[in-house]
Amino acid sequence: MTDQKKPRRTRRDATVRVKSARGRKTSSTRWLQRQLNDRYVHEAQRLGYRSRAVFKIREMDEKLSLLGPGMTVIDLGAAPGGWSQYAVEKGAAKVIGLDLLPIDPLPGATFIQMDFMDDDAPEALVEALGAGADVVLSDMAPNTTGHKDTDHLRIMALVESAYYFAKGVLKPGGHFVAKVFQGGAQHELLAEMKKDFAKIRHVKPPASRKESAEQYLVATGYHGQP
Repeated sequence: MTDQKKPRRTRRDATVRVKSARGRKTSSTRWLQRQLNDRYVHEAQRLGYRSRAVFKIREMDEKLSLLGPGMTVIDLGAAPGGWSQYAVEKGAAKVIGLDLLPIDPLPGATFIQMDFMDDDAPEALVEALGAGADVVLSDMAPNTTGHKDTDHLRIMALVESAYYFAKGVLKPGGHFVAKVFQGGAQHELLAEMKKDFAKIRHVKPPASRKESAEQYLVATGYHGQP
């Protein structure tokens, strides 16, 4: 997959309207219509990517140079494997993905089916890792409740857990990327991260849907453990 052009518009971008069907919820109809009219979905299919989400990490990588040949990459919340697929495409020497859901095999990547919040998950990742990681990616997100404050606490619990795991496995100079929602990371976590990394940014890649509250916390240049 060498075509690195941005998603292009075609006649398929003309709005496709989906009629409601008996037994289908209105929300499902809206989701289907959005998928049919999403140029990133079309481009992912054209290039053989596993999901449109691959463009999020690709856009962040093109802007910040996060991934490269020979790297060791951990991908948390990896299903269906698009971010791992992109890391392999960029020449990563080792890619380890983890998700609660099963992931189809991918040459060049190792997948672990496990909940990251399980006590045994970090140990399983470290065992598969064998040595330090250059990049820890987290696209994990909890099931939403619809209650803004509760959902924010849930996503921050995942972000903090991923961050403390990353601190234990990242090599000096390594990078950490994690999904957060609108409002970004909490001040206490940001203050700690600023001590551990050279640069902290909040990034909303163009591939993130405009109506979505998601953005990404990107920490680059890990200082390493004392």
